[in-house]
Amino acid sequence: MNFSRWTILCTLICSLANFASAESQAVSVSAAASNAKVEDDFDLPEDVAKAEVIQFVPITAEVPKAGAPKAEVPKAADTADTTNATIDDEEIPARAFTPIMAESTGESNVVNNSAGLQVRAIPQELDRPIRVGIFVGVKELYLLFNGEEIKITAAGKNIKIQSGSKSMEMESREFQNEDGSCIAVAQDQKALKKACYPGAVQFRANAGKVDAINAVDVEEYLRGSVPYEIGKLDAERIEALKAQAIAARTYAYKHFNSREAMGFDVYADVKDQVYKGLEGATPLTDAAVKATAGIVMTHNGEFIIAYYHSTCGGKTETLATWNRPNLPYLQSKPDLRPDGTPWCNESSYMKWERKFTDKEIVDLFKKNLKEAKATFSSNSAAEFKKVKAITVVDTLAGGRILTLRVETDKGNINVLTDKTRWLFKKAGAILPSSLFSVKHEKQEWIVTGSGFGHGVGMCQMGVRARAQAGQSFQEILNHYYPGITLEQYTR
Repeated sequence: MNFSRWTILCTLICSLANFASAESQAVSVSAAASNAKVEDDFDLPEDVAKAEVIQFVPITAEVPKAGAPKAEVPKAADTADTTNATIDDEEIPARAFTPIMAESTGESNVVNNSAGLQVRAIPQELDRPIRVGIFVGVKELYLLFNGEEIKITAAGKNIKIQSGSKSMEMESREFQNEDGSCIAVAQDQKALKKACYPGAVQFRANAGKVDAINAVDVEEYLRGSVPYEIGKLDAERIEALKAQAIAARTYAYKHFNSREAMGFDVYADVKDQVYKGLEGATPLTDAAVKATAGIVMTHNGEFIIAYYHSTCGGKTETLATWNRPNLPYLQSKPDLRPDGTPWCNESSYMKWERKFTDKEIVDLFKKNLKEAKATFSSNSAAEFKKVKAITVVDTLAGGRILTLRVETDKGNINVLTDKTRWLFKKAGAILPSSLFSVKHEKQEWIVTGSGFGHGVGMCQMGVRARAQAGQSFQEILNHYYPGITLEQYTR
């Protein structure tokens, strides 16, 4: 190499001298963060997003019943990243935006292809890269660019770019390889060796920390999301990967501009969809994305809210589990094989149990009452010292709890719907689902339940089994999202 590190760094910076990020500079991140949090009509409740970090779960090693699909036990590498996923505790700032609707396609020219899909030219407002906040508010980042390792930190309102002993400061900078190869960005030098983000990556200061925003083609974004949201699977379950790709693509387009106050479209973690660039992409997950290129789900001309979860336990749930108005394509439906067994019965969460001692249940309930949004029959009910009974008063359409009543020595306590999972929160973990019953035996409370996740929309473990049984992605999606239209955008 004929250039010193500093010469190369200066060359990189000078080559970007004409870059002007008017879009990002128009956003005051610190100001946005100070706004009050506002939930929109399609994001998961924030506490649900934080709790449900496992997007797919291990399959039980039990032998399935006759006629049931053969269980595939994922390799440890398939589950490591999702089962250990975490997100920051910072609240999502207010977002002022209008989600893009599928009906705003302008040049319709709708035709039906051989697969029965409605095909149309992609609307102008969607024909751009998706902006992904791959790292938001972190202390430092590392970049590998043109063979040089560069460290990026915050310096007041600027970012500090450092190579070796030399450094420079600037407001923000974008890096993109001229040959189209991916960019290596990570929070530590070890992870840098396998990091691979396609498209362009912009770095900027954020309240004394650093953000990295990846502007990437939607189809490339899906290559880095699908493997982490449903698992890598095998060729027998490629229709499951296709269904996941379409759900993730619909989610992505629905969320264009949804984080405008932050200067991007989606987070790269469970606040939206897990995305880690191309380091986890496989030929099969890539094939599923390519085979469904441009396909999205709509209802009455709008992108659907493509909720999905791990294990429904045999029946899906409506939005009533979050006290939200129902939508026609998010119904409570049985999810059973012809022999009456749940499609998701290979999940290790098909049946689960938790046990608590009498003293422990009192301590946990007192600690969790606020987070569970409990209501009390009297002013002194919160001062209870003994739990006398725990009763499921009524249930929702899918069998999940609507009202849970706790009888104590000081009065009754009620907890509603999905928040019942937070009432039993222990060591940071809530109950896997709100589809459970409670009994008391020998000074011990036994909670027995089924399913993992909120139960709304697509059951991922059910999808895996349906695909192996020979169902197409069209059949799968039309079951979990009844009444949808499958459209395909072309460029």
